[in-house]
Amino acid sequence: MNKNFLALGLAAALLAPQVAGAEGFAINEWSAEGVAMGGARMFAEDDAANVAYNPASITKVKGEVMKSSYTYLSPHGNYKLYDGAGKEIEDGKNVVHAGWAVGSYYVRQINDKEWFGIGAFPRFAMVSEFERASKASTNAFFSKLNGVSVTPTYAHKFDKKWSAAVGAEINYVGLELQKNLVIPTAGVNGTTQIEGESYALGWNAAANYAFDDKNEIGVVYRSRIKHSLEADLKGYGTKSPASPLVGSNDVFGNAYGVVTLPDSWDIGYNHKFDKKTRLELKATRTNWSTYDALNVYFDKSLVGIPGIAESSPSAKNWSNGWRYAIGLEHNFSDKYAAMAGFAFDESSIPHDGGDFMVPTGLRRTYSIGARYNDKKQTVAVALGWMDVGTLDFAGHPEKGDAYSSAHAYDSFTKIASISYQRKF
Repeated sequence: MNKNFLALGLAAALLAPQVAGAEGFAINEWSAEGVAMGGARMFAEDDAANVAYNPASITKVKGEVMKSSYTYLSPHGNYKLYDGAGKEIEDGKNVVHAGWAVGSYYVRQINDKEWFGIGAFPRFAMVSEFERASKASTNAFFSKLNGVSVTPTYAHKFDKKWSAAVGAEINYVGLELQKNLVIPTAGVNGTTQIEGESYALGWNAAANYAFDDKNEIGVVYRSRIKHSLEADLKGYGTKSPASPLVGSNDVFGNAYGVVTLPDSWDIGYNHKFDKKTRLELKATRTNWSTYDALNVYFDKSLVGIPGIAESSPSAKNWSNGWRYAIGLEHNFSDKYAAMAGFAFDESSIPHDGGDFMVPTGLRRTYSIGARYNDKKQTVAVALGWMDVGTLDFAGHPEKGDAYSSAHAYDSFTKIASISYQRKF
């Protein structure tokens, strides 16, 4: 083993910048090839990003490989707000706040039966922003979840048909929430910011079975991950005596909450029509029901009145959902290939559990891409367009929302991705 290359690979996987954001919550954009095939990329040959898409398929990597991927996501959308009588009281749009999904991977073949891989990529992330003076801001005007999973993985090839993998997951989340706090009965009009981070552990397991040279199936399980978040609390008043927060209009304290990121199952099928063309099908079951609430508790009242603004309760009660994807890959020659994909992602957000943190409905993603490779290097690019659809959700005036219901519409996300892989 070349120890210098191993050290370089580990450093690239662990230390690459991880900033992710998109119109959504679950991130599937882990490489340009994966983007191009709609996320249906569980059985790629010689691809280090298999660490993310299907750990059992790192047994398809020959030798020692490093890969980096950068995916740009730009969300756009509009909304309308209504009062209790159903009258429209505001229409607006999100502030375009693009983000990056960054993936870094390293895979090394130990011998004919064993492989080691490690990846650093985002599984959950989002960013949304709205005008601070809008009525939507009473629910949220800036929300950001930066996430990254580091996944050391061991894979074993039992024979020509079976391979399997198991890995740990070190998951990091950094959460920032900002909203306008309005409590007319208490004469309060201010702004709150909650910012914190958390580390937690999970695990994953995967298995592949090849029926023959043309047909293969695979399954991947990723465990749920429970985060106990400790955060800084900041409250800013309007500097008006009629509407102060406690402590000379400003409040600084601590906040805490518990969030469980969902477990998921991936089931995939790969068919090779011939040596040049193959088709992948993939279904992902995500148990979003673990996201039942986002309740944040404060160590002091924001307004100095016991029982008022000592917490920020928010029931979610999301339902479990499916994502379906199909991807096609065609090799024109030993060096050039083209890819295309489509994905359909169900909305798991109920009417009473929607908010301006994640104002997304069902998602349809259309994508294309191209790849160049020689014996040492691979470069891939991809473009995608995600139709986010519409979402209707309830407001909660009793909790400070300045509307009774909301309608998000004409939402979409532009996607562009590039990947580079190097063999040693």
